[in-house]
Amino acid sequence: MAVSVRLEPMLEKELELAAKRLGVTKSQFIVTALERALGRQDPYALLMKVHTEVQDSTAEMTPGLQSDAKSAIRAKLRAHHEAGKGDWLAFQEARQQGRTWVPPEQEPAGQAP
Repeated sequence: MAVSVRLEPMLEKELELAAKRLGVTKSQFIVTALERALGRQDPYALLMKVHTEVQDSTAEMTPGLQSDAKSAIRAKLRAHHEAGKGDWLAFQEARQQGRTWVPPEQEPAGQAP
């Protein structure tokens, strides 16, 4: 069903900018705002529902799987940290020597640092 609404020019411009910022049409923005105002769409309730579903799905995992997943994530994070630490130390060394540091992946091929 189509509904016409008259808006002040400034309010229409705000609507246009807000819809553009969210990547939706003005109509979609208005419908979402109206649903929220009428209590049909509650972002907090949606967050709580997703949170509960995540907790339920992780509770179904066996403890061994949970610890394996945690160990894998920790190992990945540790490796990423170590790689970044090496870059940081190389940057500091270049800085002390008065050179500009270039990350290894940005160095032209065949040039030594």
